[in-house]
Amino acid sequence: MARARPPEPGDSWGGCNDARAAGTSPIYRGEPGYRSDMDGDDDGIACEPYH
Repeated sequence: MARARPPEPGDSWGGCNDARAAGTSPIYRGEPGYRSDMDGDDDGIACEPYH
């Protein structure tokens, strides 16, 4: 899944729905806006696409 825009410094999302709406998901560990509580399976990828 391609992001509409990459995460940018200062990004902070209330949750994955917000990140998806902004077009910046998925978010990888180490990128701006990544939080472990948004990475349900702790694989380093937050806000993964729905399957």
